[in-house]
This record gives sequence, structure tokens and C-alpha cells, in this order.
Amino acid sequence: MCGIVGYIGKKEAYPILIKGLKRLEYRGYDSAGVALSDQNGIHLCKTRGKVDDLSAKCEHLEKSPRIGLGHTRWATHGEPSDVNSHPHYSNSGDLVIIHNGIIENYDPLRKELMNRGYSFTSETDTEVLVNLIEDVMVNEEVKLGKAVQVALNQTIGAYAIAVMDKKKPNEIVVARLGSPLAIGVGDDEYFIASDATPFIEYTKDAIYLNDGEMAVLRTHKPLKIRNIKDDSLIDPYVQKLQMNLDQIEKGGYDHFMLKEIFEQPSAIADTYRGRMLADRGIINMSGIEDNLDKFRNAKRIIIAACGTSWHAGLVAEYIFEDIARTPVEVEYASEFRYRNPIIGEGDVLIAISQSGETADTMAAIEIAKQNGAFVFGVCNVVGSSISRASHAGAYTHAGPEIGVASTKAFTTQITILSLIALRIGKEKGNLSKTEYFSYLRELELIPDKIKKSLVSNDHIYLVADAYKNAKNCLYLGRGFNFPVALEGALKLKEISYIHAEGYPAAEMKHGPIALIDEEMPVVVIATKLGHYEKVVSNIQEIKSRKGKIIAIVTEGDEQVKEMADHTIEVPETHEAFTPLLTTIPLQLLSYHIAVMLGRNVDQPRNLAKSVTVE
Repeated sequence: MCGIVGYIGKKEAYPILIKGLKRLEYRGYDSAGVALSDQNGIHLCKTRGKVDDLSAKCEHLEKSPRIGLGHTRWATHGEPSDVNSHPHYSNSGDLVIIHNGIIENYDPLRKELMNRGYSFTSETDTEVLVNLIEDVMVNEEVKLGKAVQVALNQTIGAYAIAVMDKKKPNEIVVARLGSPLAIGVGDDEYFIASDATPFIEYTKDAIYLNDGEMAVLRTHKPLKIRNIKDDSLIDPYVQKLQMNLDQIEKGGYDHFMLKEIFEQPSAIADTYRGRMLADRGIINMSGIEDNLDKFRNAKRIIIAACGTSWHAGLVAEYIFEDIARTPVEVEYASEFRYRNPIIGEGDVLIAISQSGETADTMAAIEIAKQNGAFVFGVCNVVGSSISRASHAGAYTHAGPEIGVASTKAFTTQITILSLIALRIGKEKGNLSKTEYFSYLRELELIPDKIKKSLVSNDHIYLVADAYKNAKNCLYLGRGFNFPVALEGALKLKEISYIHAEGYPAAEMKHGPIALIDEEMPVVVIATKLGHYEKVVSNIQEIKSRKGKIIAIVTEGDEQVKEMADHTIEVPETHEAFTPLLTTIPLQLLSYHIAVMLGRNVDQPRNLAKSVTVE
């Protein structure tokens, strides 16, 4: 969490930093700050609140410096406040630091530094780190880069940091371990950011630091990357960025979330484009083809993920077991890493993460690799930590997802996982030729069917208006659509702050039915394929207890329409692909309710897009 940005070069740093912080604000938005350096020292401005609040407060800040750092925060140590905001000075005021991550041993380090005469004004672990760096510089009489290296070898935790020394107004030292850090390489200038969005308009050349690496950036000098532990030099690998500026702008939509909901047809098509030729019965993904034996002979597949990605993994469990006939377990990565899981050779771990930086999922990968399992990563961000840590993998090609509440990442993850299941199912001979071609042709039609579903947006707006003041909401689904019920409830909680729970419809009688009365809206996914008659029975039970029913139904359905208070239609498709359609109206329903309640849809309270700390 938290977003960091920096610049050193020929341009004025301040406007680059502010624009970059706005693009990184999805990573944290409870406080923000900038630090600019020139011959007269380091000029710092920071505040609790958003980047717009920072801009107002920095109105009289000297804007001419060509080097600077910026930070937008998601609080871990210390509540959101002006004092706890980044950047942080060292005690002398000579050093300034920005930091994304957590220093786990900050407390003993803090006590040791206090014994040496250091004092602290904030509650943050970051202020401890910058003073530790200064202490190394003073006592070991070394330059900034060496001091950073020595200090980091004394810390435990995760970090992406950038440090400046007022005595060296032409240098920034950066380092990473567990938190992402990208360096944009321009013409005698460098950009620093948590991801590439802040510098995409200035350069397409980027270096992604690996864990345990640091770099010293200076004007008029080539960049040097070193290993933090042994100080060895590392050849930088520069890659070309594929994203475009228009992908990270709203494009006329009121919110990024709405834009990203409507981008799903193209995102799904981009995800299978070049990988699936439906008319020829071809699925070709290099990460699968090169490791086909691993999947074909897998004793089981373990899926590790968090949040929305975990829900995509649940959908995949149904798809894999139905099509590939391989046993699947879906694990919360945060739980998997802290128990003693049984995993080893012959197992395949699929790690799913939109950002590719989720700390718990990264830890699950390391456990799997240590025990001899094969790791396959599914993520959206090229060059991310998970993509590098996995033995093989596949990108979703969803494009940048700025809204904190994930939408197109969910449907593109399901798309990738469906392709994998189909390829394995074919390889294992579990599908007839007719069945296989039928699945491929239907998957190819999904983007157009989502477009058709999106036409219901105005109708969904009216449904949202009827239930915007609800205090609680229940979501029910069966089979492939049980995970969609969980995801629909999560979306409502995330952005509207209305309490919602998702349940298997068959479990309603085992507790949740006690909650149903005339004040309780119940969203029921009741498509024609998938235990339809059983779900109809659930609806009758809800109706008899005066619950308000919002039903997601297959186009042309009449039976449920007679019982439900509101129905939202989706086109018919294979049962395995219904989650790609039924999730769309639930995303829109949550969106419209949140907007009606005046919520900050793209930046809901207490949440951040990329959870890079535990």
C-alpha cells in the first residue's frame, strides 16, 4: 500500500510529483506529501488528506527544484495526521525519506536509537528507518548509498524507499524488498514510482527493481543497481512499457470504476486474443504448453489469492473440477502462509493477484516453491513481483485498473483460468470434440453478451435507487454462481459501506433465513442453468417471509419474474461462464448505490488497491 513517486532530471519536479501522486492515489489516500531539494536545502510540505489537499497547502512552496520525492499514504503505523505523513526528516534534517511497506523490527531499532540520543516526532516505522540510515552515515562515515545498504541489512520487513541527502541535491537512493518499485529511464532523467503510471507520458523505458536490490540515481551519470546483501553490481534490465496514457484516464466517465466495468468486453477479448482460436479449436498459452505435463499429472491444484482474486479462484475451482477433472483447493493466501500446509512435488499452486504484489500471496508462493510445488502466476501487471517469482504464468491483459474495487480484473482472471481448464481438459481427454468446440465458441461470444448486459445500466440505476437506504443485504447463489454472490456482497461492502453477506442459496435455511423480513433485500442469482428449480424454491421461501427480492435471471425468464420485486436479465451462456455475466449487474448495482450515498467510489475509506503489507 502507499504510493511513492520521485524525479531527478532537467524538469521541474513538483508538477511531475503531484500528477504522479494523483495517479497513485488508489494505493492510499489518508495523507500525502512532497519534498524538493536544491542548493538551499530540502523543502518539505505534507498534510493529512488527499493529494488535492496537499496541492492547496503547497501553494507557496518553491517549485523550481529539479529533484524531489512524493508520497501518498495508507496508514499502518500511526493514525493519519500531518505529523505521521511522509516524507520524514532525520533528526538533523539532512536526510528525507519516503517509504511503502512495514519495518517489523522498528520498535527495538527505535529504542536503540533513543538510547543513542535520537528523538522521534511521529509514530511511524519510517522515521525510525531514516534515523537509522543517518546513524550509519555518522558513525561509519560512509556516503548515503552505503548507509542505506548497511541500514537495510539491519531491518526486518518490507519496503520500497527513496532517500535524499540535502548535501547531495543531485542524488536519490532507492531500494526495494517486498514492495514494488519502478524506475523510468529518460534522457538524462529518472522517474521513481510504485508503478509505471506516473511516468508513462514521459518515457516507455522502465526498470523494475527485484527484491533485495537498490539503485543510486544521479544526474549526468548512469544508473547503478546493487544487491543490498553483498553489494554486488547488477546489470539493469530495461523493458518497454505497453500501456498508454489514455488507459489511465477516466475517458469521460464519472469514475474509474464505472469506466472499468464498461471496459470488460474489450478486456476479456484482449485476454483471450492470440491465445484462443475458437474456429480451429486452439488454445495456445506458452506458460501452459511449456508445462503441460505439470498440469496434466497434477495430484491437485491449490489456488492461493486474497479478496476478489480469491472469489475468482472459487469460480475456477468449479471450472477446473468440472472440465479438467483435477481436484482443486482454494486457499486464502493470508491463512495458507501461517498454517502448516501439506504441499509438495506433484502439486500445482496457482497464485492470483491483480497487482502481482500482494504480500500474502507472495508468501504463499515461497512456501510452495520451498516444498517442491510448481507455481503458476496469474496477474495483471507486467514485471510485478508475482510474475517474476512464479515458475510460469499468464497475464490477464485487463489493462490498468485504478478503481480500488476490482471489476475487470475479476472477469479477466476467470477468463484466463477458463482457458487453462479447457486446455487441460482437452489434454486429459475429458471433453468430447463437440463439447470442447462449444466451450470455445461460447467464450468467444462472452464480450458481446456482456455488452448486452451493460444495456441494463439505466434499469439497474432504478433498482439501486429503491434499495440505497438498506442497512443490510443478502446475496445468494448456487454452484458456479455461489462465488459471484460472495463477490457481489464484497462490492457492496467495499464502496457503499452497507453490510452485506454472500451465501450458498442452499445454506439459507441453516441460519441466514432468520434475518429475512420486509427490510431485508435479497439478491438471488437465478439463471436457467445451474440448479434453477432449487433456487426458485429459495425465492419462494424468501417471498413467504416478506423479503425483498432482486433476481438476476436468464433473458426471457418468466417464472422468477412473477415472484421477484425486481429482475435484471443477462444473456444465456454455458453454466461455467455464467459468472462472467451475472457479476456485471452486481457491479453496477453496488456502483450506483455508492454514488447515490455520496461515497468516494474509486477510493473507499480504509482500503487500498495493492495490499503489499500483511
